[in-house]
This record gives sequence, C-alpha cells and structure tokens, in this order.
Amino acid sequence: MKTALLPFAALLLSTPARADWKPIEKIETYAVSGQSAEQLYLSIGEKGPAVGTAGNERRVIAHTFFKLTWQRDYQPQGEACVLKTARPKLIITYTLPKPAGKLSPALQARWDAFAAGLIAHEKVHGAGIIDMVDKIVAFSTGLAAENDPGCKKVRAELTQYLDQLSQAQRQGSRDFDKVEFGKDGNMLKLIAAFLGGG
Repeated sequence: MKTALLPFAALLLSTPARADWKPIEKIETYAVSGQSAEQLYLSIGEKGPAVGTAGNERRVIAHTFFKLTWQRDYQPQGEACVLKTARPKLIITYTLPKPAGKLSPALQARWDAFAAGLIAHEKVHGAGIIDMVDKIVAFSTGLAAENDPGCKKVRAELTQYLDQLSQAQRQGSRDFDKVEFGKDGNMLKLIAAFLGGG
C-alpha cells in the first residue's frame, strides 16, 4: 500500500555556539499510536504538528521552532552611536513523534532508527539557527554610526542586516529540505526503511 509522504518542516537552519552565549535546546513530543510501521506513520499524518498560515495548514512529521530575544547595549558617544554588546537568548524547540504504547522488539528497533534520523535532520535546522545568531552577534557587536545621537542609524542598519540574514536562513532551510526529500534524499530513504518492514 502506498503511503503519502509527509513533508518535513523546519522554520529555520548549526555551528558550535560561541563561548559567550549558549542556546537552550528542548525536545517536545506528540503521541502516535499503532502496532505496525504503517499504522504509526498514518498516526503521524493525523497528529503531527500543523504548520502554515491559517486555512493553509498542513501536518508534518517533525518541526523546529525557535524563540530569540536580545539584550542590546546602545551607547551614544557624542554625536555617534555604538552598539557595545548584543547578547542573545535563543530557545530552540524540536517537536518529534513518540509512540504512546509499547512496541514489539522488531518494530521498536525500526522506530529507534527512524527517530534517530528525524532528530538528526532537525538538528541541522537547529544548527542553522545557531549559526544565524552567531552571525548576528558578530555583526552587531561594535556596530557604530557617526551623526547618530538617537542611535537610529545603527538600529536601521542592524534591522536591514537581520532581514537579509533571516531570508537567507529560511532559503537555506528550504534548500536543505528539498535535497533531503528529493530523489535519493536521506529523509525519503529513512521513511522507506521505516515503512519497509510493514
């Protein structure tokens, strides 16, 4: 029986974090049920995270979400402005499926391999988010503008950079998923291996 493949979703794309800040990574799960790989996969299709805009939502297997806030120290220096420090607080949440009941040893082994592949995929998205934040920190720290007593120029330059970086990150994430779910992609192989035993 053919089973429609669910697209993976991840909002954004990690390199190791810098020494002066560290991301918080969390895993949340949603329960799926079944006593065969096919039943579990169908349950994922029914219960997986819903992503997309209202009215255009779709269920996905797993999801990477992040919340990013900043502590920034803008310091006017005469008529100039300098962004002395930019300290991020980044929380990345991975949402993954988890069987609600006990599985047979053979099915549990296949599930464990499937689950390991899912988190590995999502961690690449998480790594991209961390890399993006590292780039923001590097760009922000020491950013200065002359004739900017209200720090408006510095804020505008930072905002423009953040917009460009965010768009590039989203595109990188989409490109990664396209490869992973393309012909001979890792995710297609992972799903096929999981469903192969029935």
